[in-house]
Amino acid sequence: MLGIEPWVFWLATAACLYMAWNIGANDVANAMGTSVGSHAINLKQAVLLAAVFEFAGAFLVGGHVTDTVRKGIVSTEVFKGQPELFVLGMLAALLAAGIWLNLATFLGLPVSTTHSIIGAVVGFGLLVGGISAVHWGKLGSVVMSWVISPLCGGLMGWITFTFIKRTVLSSWNPVRAARRIVPILIFPVAVILVLSMLYKGLKNLKLDVSFNRALVIALITGVLAYYFMKLFLSVKLKEAPRERVEAFVQVEKIFAYLQIGTACYVAFAHGANDVANAIGPFAAIVAVIKSGDLVMKVPVPMWILGLGGIGIVVGLGTWGYRVIETIGKKITSITPSRGFSAEFATATTVLVCSKLGLPVSTSHTLVGSVIGVGLARGMAALNLAVIRSIVHSWLITIPATALVTILAFFLLKMVAL
Repeated sequence: MLGIEPWVFWLATAACLYMAWNIGANDVANAMGTSVGSHAINLKQAVLLAAVFEFAGAFLVGGHVTDTVRKGIVSTEVFKGQPELFVLGMLAALLAAGIWLNLATFLGLPVSTTHSIIGAVVGFGLLVGGISAVHWGKLGSVVMSWVISPLCGGLMGWITFTFIKRTVLSSWNPVRAARRIVPILIFPVAVILVLSMLYKGLKNLKLDVSFNRALVIALITGVLAYYFMKLFLSVKLKEAPRERVEAFVQVEKIFAYLQIGTACYVAFAHGANDVANAIGPFAAIVAVIKSGDLVMKVPVPMWILGLGGIGIVVGLGTWGYRVIETIGKKITSITPSRGFSAEFATATTVLVCSKLGLPVSTSHTLVGSVIGVGLARGMAALNLAVIRSIVHSWLITIPATALVTILAFFLLKMVAL
């Protein structure tokens, strides 16, 4: 039996829920922020869609086995023979990451939940094992993502929206152009989303789908989507309206469908991948308390997956509007065609960079994509003050959570041991 107080388990349960709530409040804006900002859906609809897809991703394909130390940033040797300190350290990390996300959400700043928990674990690792306990090379790759993610997302967002603007929105007959271009656009959209799902989104189910096989399935889906969209548009866009404003309204409605579909995928993938930031440390705490010993890989019970999924959904429903407003309105003005460009750019960038082994953050990629879409309309379309605040919050995420973890650990150690 561990030499810690029994109430530590219940505090850890509350901390897991708190972290999941903050992930929902801050990170789910990645999926739904541009859709709400473009008025493709309203906030209530966004909450309902995100609730279904985030919870499904977290509960059905969330991590059933998780590393006790997230991303291998801190050497596992530090914790051997010290299960009590490990439990308190993981608890301190959950509390610190949750507090930081809480503050960022209050300020309406989209930050990376993965980087938050990494910073927290780094703080604990430094405290227990010193400078040598941290794998600085791996931490350096995380820092690289601060540059790679927004730049790649921004470039892809700029390319996507520039293509739509030149081929559809600037056309003398936008409706006719949409009939021709949108089916062509839906092909890469379907390919990217299906490939992302098979190659990255379902990795926790351990499905043995090679990249080549996934690519074949994705290409077949893309062809089917192309012909379905042609049929859909032949019914939906029968006649081009005489007024150019009405034509734009019709075209933007079509992009709204595409944007919502892409947002639902991002929500599902987010639930599958990022729920581990809340439940990973908690699952490790539960396993160590049960066994009395440290285990580097731990199974995640379904009730913990459900706990994380519920926390994410409640967080979005109660406080998610603050970061949604930043993503959807404050960086640049968003329409369905712009929002679709940003979401598609994000999904594409995350897939390509993952395949190339480059470190990326979904939050940072989406912000970069939104900025890229804004740049396609000129620098004046961007709110540079908001962008500066977001970048500053990224830079201090890891040191801030590391510092708060150290303070929380000292307090827990005083009262629990």
